[in-house]
Amino acid sequence: MSDERPEKPLPELRASDADRDRVVERLRDAVAEGRLDMEEFEERLEAAYKSRTYAELEPLTRDLPAAGTPSPLAAPVAASGASWPARIGGRGTSTTGVAVMSGFQRKGTWTVPARFDAVVFWGGGELDLREADFAEQEVVINCIAIMGGIEITVPPGVEVDVRGFGLMGAFDQRDTPGPRAPGAPRVVVTGLAFWGGVEIKVKPPKTPPPPPLQKHL
Repeated sequence: MSDERPEKPLPELRASDADRDRVVERLRDAVAEGRLDMEEFEERLEAAYKSRTYAELEPLTRDLPAAGTPSPLAAPVAASGASWPARIGGRGTSTTGVAVMSGFQRKGTWTVPARFDAVVFWGGGELDLREADFAEQEVVINCIAIMGGIEITVPPGVEVDVRGFGLMGAFDQRDTPGPRAPGAPRVVVTGLAFWGGVEIKVKPPKTPPPPPLQKHL
């Protein structure tokens, strides 16, 4: 006969201090990753220290992936083969966007040049970099917004450095792209907003639509 215990502990077995410490450490990591807010963390922390068996500990981390697990939001990028090293290099598709009492857009598949100049006067401009390639590892987007607005959207993992100056206007970065992904580009946003604004947003890449359903005769 073998007295070896199964690899996964039985729920009714008593948990040790080391078991509780491992759960608490995972909860702390989850807070740092933004998966739990402080209220949830405090509730689970209290429950962890009160737990006596594995059955009481297990639910506290059941909905948390293992530390270091990539976010599912990165899957569409990886699935398309658009890893960052493959998206750096080439010639810029467009170097200037101008809108005078009108608007301009750069979105979808395009190549961001080493320097892009965006100018709006009583108008608006939209630069969507989520599906774009980048001519260089670091690109500069120079914005002049006079009584108008410019919106820049980047995917998570891209480093953004905002250096613009607002005069009765603002350069507003509401979201943070998170840690810089390996090989990801750096986007430097400069320029002037006068009675206008430049807004930087962070959004995941668009998920490709599902294939159309095939009708069976």
